[in-house]
Amino acid sequence: MDCIRLAEISSFALVFAVEVGKHLYWTIGSYKVHGQVFIVSWLVIVILIVVAFVGTRKLDKVPEKWQNFMEFILEFLQDIAKNQIGEHEYRSWVPYIATIFLFILGSNWAGALIPWKLIHLPEGELAAPTNDINTTVALSLLTSMAYFYAGLTKNGLGYFIRYIEPTPILLPINILEDFTKPLSLSFRLFGNILADELVVSVFTLLVPVLVPLPVMILGLFASSIQALIFSTLSAAYIGEAMEGHGDH
Repeated sequence: MDCIRLAEISSFALVFAVEVGKHLYWTIGSYKVHGQVFIVSWLVIVILIVVAFVGTRKLDKVPEKWQNFMEFILEFLQDIAKNQIGEHEYRSWVPYIATIFLFILGSNWAGALIPWKLIHLPEGELAAPTNDINTTVALSLLTSMAYFYAGLTKNGLGYFIRYIEPTPILLPINILEDFTKPLSLSFRLFGNILADELVVSVFTLLVPVLVPLPVMILGLFASSIQALIFSTLSAAYIGEAMEGHGDH
């Protein structure tokens, strides 16, 4: 019985060894920033830039290898923007939707594939930038600014008519909706990525040989889906804001 109880205590100790909420802070002036988020974010950005450069430095009429892969990715991202924003308006928004998708996908995969626990920091640990609520909120606020900009650019002040459609009684609800959009985007992405990393960490601590591998593969799939959901919803919000409310 004592052996069994000791094993149970050891298992709980391993689970609680997975730390959440500890960060390496850098002090810049009077501000504190999360150092590990900046490190991994810039690593993801550098990797994306290198892949884009290698895939586009020599373009041929008949695409091969990297160019073929890059054109497939571009067509995929164009389809997301076209389906959500519309045939005539989507082109100017492809760079934003593509950047959001690729950065989130790269960040998610960086957290799932790279063994960050081997790198020890004075405080906290390296992980996917998207498992930090500050990153997901920042991305969501960018989307909020993007769809406000899209609506005002397309419809002018007539954009605000949407708040009293189909009846002025819905004004508070329509205003509240604009606050819930970034909240839902940010917490959905943050919650799913954090949960995935915690599950992988716990399984790695408890059964470090075989079990984590299928969980990691499932995590890669889930990470890709989260990037797709975030970028698709961002495009949908932009497309909704650009509808012709001012023409009514």
